[in-house]
Amino acid sequence: MRELKATVIGAGSTYTPELIRGFIDRQNSLNFKSFYLMDINKEKLDVVGGLAKRMLEAKGFKGEIVLTQDLDEAIKDADYIFAQIRVGGMEARIRDEKIPLKYGLLGQETTGIGGFMKALRTIPVMMDIARRIEKLAPNAWLVNFSNPSGIVAEALMNHTKVKMIGLCNCFVNMKAGIAKNIGTDNFDYEYLGLNHLSWVTSVTVDGENVLSKLGKSAGEKLKNIPDVDYDDELLEAVPAIPSYYLSYFYLRDEQVQNCLKAEKTRGEKCVVIEDALIEKYKDPSLNDKPKELEERGGSLYSTAAVSVVDAIENDKNEYHVIGVKNNGAIPYMADDDVVEIKCMVNKNGAAPVPVKNADNLYIKGTMQAVKAYEKLTVKAAINGSRADAIAALMVHPLIGDYKKAKAVFDEMASANADYLPKGLLR
Repeated sequence: MRELKATVIGAGSTYTPELIRGFIDRQNSLNFKSFYLMDINKEKLDVVGGLAKRMLEAKGFKGEIVLTQDLDEAIKDADYIFAQIRVGGMEARIRDEKIPLKYGLLGQETTGIGGFMKALRTIPVMMDIARRIEKLAPNAWLVNFSNPSGIVAEALMNHTKVKMIGLCNCFVNMKAGIAKNIGTDNFDYEYLGLNHLSWVTSVTVDGENVLSKLGKSAGEKLKNIPDVDYDDELLEAVPAIPSYYLSYFYLRDEQVQNCLKAEKTRGEKCVVIEDALIEKYKDPSLNDKPKELEERGGSLYSTAAVSVVDAIENDKNEYHVIGVKNNGAIPYMADDDVVEIKCMVNKNGAAPVPVKNADNLYIKGTMQAVKAYEKLTVKAAINGSRADAIAALMVHPLIGDYKKAKAVFDEMASANADYLPKGLLR
């Protein structure tokens, strides 16, 4: 096996031990000899990086572990680069959650206008990272978890030359839930959509599509999404297993009310969880990810990331759900639309598998509307175009109304002025 350099950008994240655990679990098939952990927050980097070092050394790792605030040093000659950045920190997330609620709109960090504002902050930074990768590590694979993952992938895959894998842990958890429901993990599936807007459209066991037998309990819930319940008529109207984030589209008013009633936003809860995790990570005797990390969310996130890297590095020809350019796989989406879909993964990267069950008009219409929103958002972020920003909000199914869109955008843009292209501000 060739020796590999792994880089984690945003390594001060409390998620990093989850990712390190994934590297440890695959050490027999992935020969990482150096880990460069990079973050702009030195205090968090030292604490989280310290735990990462103890985890690796406890499993006998003898290679290089470098903690750095130098982005170029981290990227140079890397083989695999994992990005998990949060531009503006948790303070910006909490604003994204709270401000929209004043206008009767959903406050959520990846969906609706909260996700839109996060995209405007994140895309310019990720574009800069991609440009550095093009120069300093042109053969590297960028594995991105930075949210909103789908819009970031839409930007980078269509506006840079970087080799990129857009990942999310949604399907990994859905697959685990389906396996638990049917009593076996030996099944085939069809999955299509966009990031955080996706469906399982078939589940095949011994040649039989058992989708209709699974019902509302087929998936796994995420800790960062309030519980909702779907009635049978809704599931008959859209006969597919929805990813968790579809609750924001299916039951938008109920979810807005859930956010309004909550004593704390999810971001505010995460601050408490993260503060406790950081204190725990400081314990010099801790050398594995603590169980408390499960409260932060991101379940099976390292499974998604490291298994895909394993498939690429070892030319495994495995199926994984990944964000990629459509290239004809979904007939009603453009070739350059980044979609989230079942792919064949090998040394060449990820190739989308053509979809057979793609004729649901609800899925088609919703995907096309949200993809228009994503493309307009990318244009707004790259060109600093206020017109594209307003158009993006008007086409989004969770926003739509011009006066609301304009008012909430102006307030949110003002609150995020330090992170946005000047053309977006009034």
